[in-house]
Amino acid sequence: MDEFTKGKRKLRVATIALKNITLLPGATIHFDITRRKSIAAAEIARSNNENVFLVTQKDPGIYDPKMEDLYEYGTLASIKQTARLQKGNLRITAEGLYRVKLGRIISDTDYIISEVYTDECNEKPDLYDALAKEAMMRVVIEQFAVLARSDKRLSLELDTLSAITDFDELLIKIAADIPWDYKIKQEVLDGADYSQRYETVIRELTRENQIIRIKNDFQNQLRENMDNNHKEYVLREQLKIIHNELGDGDHISESEEYERKLEKLSIPENEKNKIKKDIYRLKTMQSNSQEASTIRTYLDTLFDIPFGIYTDDNKDIKHAASVLEGDHYGLEKVKERVIEYLAVRILNPQGKGPILCLVGPPGTGKTSVAKSIAKALGKKYIRISLGGVRDEAEIRGHRKTYVGAMPGRLVEGLRQVGVSNPLMLLDEIDKASSDYRSDTFSALLEVLDSEQNYKFRDHFVEIPIDLSQVLFVATANTTSTIPRPLLDRMEIIEVNSYTENEKFHIAKNYLLKKQLEANGLNEKQVDITDSAIVKIIHNYTREAGVRNLERRIGEIYRKCARAILEGKKGKVKIGERQLKKYLGKEKVDFDHASEADEVGLVRGLAWTSVGGDTMQIEVNVLPGKGNLVLTGHMGDVMKESAQIALSCIKSCASLYNIEDDFFYKNDLHLHIPEGAVPKDGPSAGISMATAMLSAAALIPVKADTAMTGEITLRGKVLPVGGLKEKILAAKMAGVKNVIVPLKNKPDIEELSAEITAGLKLIYAASFDKVLKHAFAVQDTAKKIKTTHVKKQKTAENGI
Repeated sequence: MDEFTKGKRKLRVATIALKNITLLPGATIHFDITRRKSIAAAEIARSNNENVFLVTQKDPGIYDPKMEDLYEYGTLASIKQTARLQKGNLRITAEGLYRVKLGRIISDTDYIISEVYTDECNEKPDLYDALAKEAMMRVVIEQFAVLARSDKRLSLELDTLSAITDFDELLIKIAADIPWDYKIKQEVLDGADYSQRYETVIRELTRENQIIRIKNDFQNQLRENMDNNHKEYVLREQLKIIHNELGDGDHISESEEYERKLEKLSIPENEKNKIKKDIYRLKTMQSNSQEASTIRTYLDTLFDIPFGIYTDDNKDIKHAASVLEGDHYGLEKVKERVIEYLAVRILNPQGKGPILCLVGPPGTGKTSVAKSIAKALGKKYIRISLGGVRDEAEIRGHRKTYVGAMPGRLVEGLRQVGVSNPLMLLDEIDKASSDYRSDTFSALLEVLDSEQNYKFRDHFVEIPIDLSQVLFVATANTTSTIPRPLLDRMEIIEVNSYTENEKFHIAKNYLLKKQLEANGLNEKQVDITDSAIVKIIHNYTREAGVRNLERRIGEIYRKCARAILEGKKGKVKIGERQLKKYLGKEKVDFDHASEADEVGLVRGLAWTSVGGDTMQIEVNVLPGKGNLVLTGHMGDVMKESAQIALSCIKSCASLYNIEDDFFYKNDLHLHIPEGAVPKDGPSAGISMATAMLSAAALIPVKADTAMTGEITLRGKVLPVGGLKEKILAAKMAGVKNVIVPLKNKPDIEELSAEITAGLKLIYAASFDKVLKHAFAVQDTAKKIKTTHVKKQKTAENGI
């Protein structure tokens, strides 16, 4: 027998298991019962005028609970009233009498009969003295009073609770009156002593008060916001009345200002109606809301776009020509194309503007040409850099519903210049890229198509924008990375490399003056001789453009400025001999042509991003099994070109008395020096084929001859590009003869006499013609016979 049952009164009573309800002593509850055993227990207790034991189930989902499914403590209750419901169910009104403990279930056949033990509170020794109990009672009453302030029903019970002197009765009464969850009430009922019941009650009272306090804070904040909005509305209305009384007609509200701007906007009426709806929404919503801020940003952006605002082009052709000539030396094709554009605009003002694409190496003046075009035509200039752009939204803009949305770069450019017909430079268009989410080039298709861009739609603005009057000028270093559909929409103008003579005039007429001004000097303080400029170009720079040349000149002027300020010199004159002091040792060493003809050594011509270059192609014959060894950091295209060259010379080997088994007993090793530099392309085809055949047949190649051209398996020579740069490189290397494809003859004829002067250009349509001018021995049959006799004797001697 445990501590609780010892000395307690034992009762046998009918039992009803409750679901989600806990009855506390002194409380009255109403509940419905539907289970057969519960109905039978209630009827027996009612008919015999007996009390009933009400105990809560641990799991409400169990239909026929056993003893382990019931809580240990319940309440002995008196059934005050029963009412019959549909389907035989009962509605019961019961009043809790006192707490009892479930001992065991005696029977559950027709209904549950339990053996319970009474729990008279005063039987358990009190754990607290009178003062402690009084303190706890006051704390409970205070917390209940705080809760009662927010609930009128509880406030009526406050006087009743204050009159209770028994601590346990007070705790039970509070737990019974407050609509807590049944589990909390069961925890109070299960409390072994006053301390446990007090902790449960005070914990829940404190929790309820905290919830009510937080709820009140939320309501107060909401009420304050509403009051502020109402106050703002009233103040605005009062301000409007005050301005009307004072006759201050200049004051207008934000929405009225937007409406005035809308009337001046040159857009279709249906688009105006859409904007009017946004202005109306802004007028009716709270000014500090997030949506109002979004609409305000959208309207401010929209009204900054220059719809229908144009500048007049300068139609003076002579003025345009003088501006272009004054700003740039050379570039005749570019200047000619701009003058042609201006002539067409004069005759047909409504015509579609072309899309020019200036393609050339870095530093050749593509960006500055675009500025000069804008200056010549009197257009406003805006530059949009596309290098590294990989998101379509950079072109079309973001949807305005996104956080931080903004228009695309094109619309933003129009906002900056304030007109609808500027010159818009799309710089580095070949450096734009795409990823798996979007395609920048596809977004540019609509922009650069004159048949579509008159209704360009930016995702942020959502109103068609006319880009047909914009003069687009794009720049690129190469067209290989530009998709064909986009390339088809542009007119390609090549900006080729400068010759040394052109670089000299550019430096003399433009760069010296520019760097003097940039470094705070004048012509009286520093003088660079013409011979020094030529040496800087030839020995201190190696580029297609003049960017590094300008840097070298700036480097000289900086050191001159320091020397003048330190008082070392009053005027500085710089000749060839002084360059080493200011620029150090020579940076560029040109690979000059060989002095003697050699076997298996051919000088090829290559195009690079910084201009043309020459490259030695070396071939050695080694004992082996007919393999071709390729070294020199070649790309896939160049490797394939070498294989084609080998197959080509095999097909014509018999013409040069090369043994039939030569290519099965020997390996050919082809190497292009400067192995760390990547090389690719098919234009070295005839150079590699000539070097292989020279090594195989032991025929020397002319040292003063360079060549370029793609070769086929049948020995045809196909045209290549970059001829201007390649011929300039050949000239710098001291080459006298240059072999080029016959189909490139029209390209050569377009070059200036300055470039081709001193060179003998040989046009070849087939490999035979290449060999005729490349081999140093004209009587090849005699030479071949002699060399093979030497080879045979050498082999016999074991050397």
